[in-house]
Order: sequence, then structure tokens, then C-alpha cells
Amino acid sequence: MNFLPSQQRAGPVVWSGIIAATCVLLFLLQRMLFLAVPFLLAIVLYYILQPPMQRLIRLGLSHNAATLIVGGAFLLLLVAAGLVLIYRDAGPSDSWQDMLGKYLSGGLEFVRQTMLALERQFPILKQIKLARTVNSRVSAFTGTFVQKHLTDILVSAAAWLPSLLLAPFLTFFFLRDGLRFKKFLARAVPNAFFEKTLRLLHEVDQTAHRYFQGLFKLTILDTAVLAFGLWAIGVSSPLVLGLIAAMLAWVPYVGSILGCMLVVMVASTDAPADPGVAYMAIGVFITVRLLDDFIFMPMTLGRSLHIHPLITVLMIFIGGSVAGVAGLMLVLPLLGVVMVVGETLGRLITDPRLRARHRNAMALRARQASADLV
Repeated sequence: MNFLPSQQRAGPVVWSGIIAATCVLLFLLQRMLFLAVPFLLAIVLYYILQPPMQRLIRLGLSHNAATLIVGGAFLLLLVAAGLVLIYRDAGPSDSWQDMLGKYLSGGLEFVRQTMLALERQFPILKQIKLARTVNSRVSAFTGTFVQKHLTDILVSAAAWLPSLLLAPFLTFFFLRDGLRFKKFLARAVPNAFFEKTLRLLHEVDQTAHRYFQGLFKLTILDTAVLAFGLWAIGVSSPLVLGLIAAMLAWVPYVGSILGCMLVVMVASTDAPADPGVAYMAIGVFITVRLLDDFIFMPMTLGRSLHIHPLITVLMIFIGGSVAGVAGLMLVLPLLGVVMVVGETLGRLITDPRLRARHRNAMALRARQASADLV
């Protein structure tokens, strides 16, 4: 009698290997970040453009024709968006340096006014000179940041632009040759493990497909709701702010904090005499984050990665410590893929019938190869 369940769960040894492999991959990706980021963008674009390409194939077009049509349409869309940005920036407007300085000054003034309001409400804070201390430290930090780090950030961003051009190129070949690459991997698998390996490839593909398409849908929902809330309270450029904040939310925790700071800076700059607008913007942002955690994320990403919350939180901290901001962004999808691979390999290795089939197939091939030598 067989007491083993049909679907064995991964044990502690397998999960130790999954976590160790994820950390090693994060470390390697940090060393090859120049190629990892366009590769990641290409994977995201691949899973976004794959459904319209498959729809064209079902309509009767060949695989190559559908790839060319979808890739050409996406390229035209990128060119049109670039022309719109260039045309918009060509008009008379403030430079981005002046705009950044204006929003930063507005945010600092909001912090100063908030500290003064707290001192009026709580006299003990006035005795410890909270407003003066916070103001001096924030001013020193911003001045040091601009002098020491802003130039390095701009130079690094300019150096990253050529590598980002690889993303559309990689996406085109993912769409065209993705199925051929899967067949290439499947041919290298022994026949005894072939069925389980096909399932492995399918589960990895479906995990990445659900995650990235869910992330795309979540970004659209966050952008729409946040833009509507900011527009309702009178903040300028609500759609742009909503999109930037939604994309920053791809980085767990840190991205949400940066998005909230950006929204507060713009709101406090738009209404410097009315701090209530900035407080309402904070309320809108917190409301959207709550909707995101309890409604939007279960609808989009909730079914994509079946990982225990404790492991999720621990891996987020591990990813941040191993690979910085890139680790925060990559750790969850990478953990999901490694989890599927590790659990499937664990089932393959520990399955006695599959191993017996493999040994029997090797013995049959050996006898067949040496039959004419006797």
C-alpha cells in the first residue's frame, strides 16, 4: 500500500536549496545588472505582448507574421510616445533642474510647517527644538545629497540608456523563438523524466506569465485610482504622478515610501499656503495602498505566487541586503520561478518509479549499443 500523497510538498532540504539558489542568482544578477535589467524588461514586454500575438495566430496568421505585426505596432507606439515627449518638452517650460528644485523646496517647507504645527500642539516638542533640529538635518542632507550623489546618479542613468535599448531587441526574439527554445531544452531531458519536465517548463512559464501580467494589471489599477484621487483634490499632473507612484510600488516598501514623498512634494508645491492639500494627498495615497493590499493585489497577483507570507517578507529583506534595490524588485518573481523548479526537481529526484524507469532505460540502451559486440 502506498501511503505517499500524489503531490508531495517540498521538504526543508528542498526549501533550503531554493532559498540558497535564489540568493546566489540575486548576487549574480547584481554583478550583471547591466544586462539583467534589459533582460527583465524584455521578459515583462514578452508576457504583455504574447496575448495579442497568440490572438493573431488563432486568426490564421503565421507565427513569424504575428511576431512582426505585434513587434512593429509596439515599436510605432514607442516612437509616437517619444515624439510626444519631445514635442511637449520643446515648448517654453521650466527645465527639469528648476522643477526638481521647486518641488524639493515645497516638500521641505511642508515638513517645516508640520514640525511647527506639532510644536504648537505639544509644548514638550518645542522645548527640545524639534522643528529647528529636523530643519537643519534635512537641509544638510539635501545639500550633501545634491553635491555628492546627484551627479553620480545622472551619470549612471545616462550610462544605462544604451543597455535599455536591448529590451525591444530581446523581446522580439523571445516572441519569435520562445517555443523553439523550449523544445531545445526538452530534447536534452532523458525520456523517463520527459513528462515531468514538460510540466516543469509549463509551470515556470505560467508562473512568470501570471506574475508579470498581474503586475501590469495592478499598475493600471493603481495608476487610475491614484490619478482620480489626486485629480479630485486638485493636484497637478495626476496621471503622471499616479503612473510614477504605481511603477515605484514595484519595489516593495521602499518604492511606496518614495511614491508618497513624490506626491506630497507636488501637492505641497501646488498649494504652499494650504497644507491641507498635502495631508489629503497623503490620505489618498494611503487609501490606494490599502485598496492595493486588500483588493487589487489579491485580484491580480494573489494567485500568481503561492508563497507563505513569512518567507515572502524574509526574502524581501534578504534580496535587499544581497542586491540592493534590484534585489527588492527581482526577489519575488525569481523566488517564484526557483520555487517551481526546485519543487519539481525535488519530486523528480525523490520519485523511486521515475528513477527506476531511468535506470532501466539506460540499461536497455547499453544492451542495444553492445548487442553486436557479443
